[in-house]
Amino acid sequence: MIYVISDLHGYPHDKFLELLAKADFGKDDFLFILGDVVDRNGDGGVETLKWLLYQTNVQLILGNHEAMLLACSFVFDEITEDSIDKLDAEKIDMLSRYSLDGGDATLKAMQKLKRDEQQDILDYLREAPLYETVSAGGKDFILVHSGLDEFDPKKKIEGYTSEELLWAWPELTDVYYKDVITVFGHTPTLSYGEEFTDKVIKTDTWIDIDMGAGFGRQPVLLRLDDMKEFRL
Repeated sequence: MIYVISDLHGYPHDKFLELLAKADFGKDDFLFILGDVVDRNGDGGVETLKWLLYQTNVQLILGNHEAMLLACSFVFDEITEDSIDKLDAEKIDMLSRYSLDGGDATLKAMQKLKRDEQQDILDYLREAPLYETVSAGGKDFILVHSGLDEFDPKKKIEGYTSEELLWAWPELTDVYYKDVITVFGHTPTLSYGEEFTDKVIKTDTWIDIDMGAGFGRQPVLLRLDDMKEFRL
């Protein structure tokens, strides 16, 4: 069975494992996390990243918050005169914007780790894919963090830029590829209207599974084989 979840944003790691157990997720199953494990809520995101390092049947797809963490990875470098000289206004501004966007919780949690643990996590994120394609339940899927910005049906998925895959904000009327379903998070479904609060949005060509865990709501685990939803 293939499962997807998205935008945990620091969701408590023990609760995340409890959700997997509720779905009977096992070693013969596979889980894709569609980005944004980190930021906004405590240490849960870093705990999940540490756990991910040792999972053979779970794959993180890069989200914009992981991308921002990587852009600010210079804060984990050894402090030297050279590193201080390279800390220019652009980097300081980038770090400030990331902190204000919820990154402060992740940076504080990362600072508690040993240097080799920090680097293992950063290396893992650098290797995380921007998308995956899978088949389940007789259907084909594209799994990506935010959807497909500047969508063009003639453009293959590998032709999209990281910006287009990490920062898209789809409209309800957007139509993607007709022969494959695109699954993403990034845009909390409740932002489309109160009627979508705590609900997965399914259209003919895409599915949004971001339940707003970054704002205190409960995430959903979706099994692609039969579209069953699991929640705590």
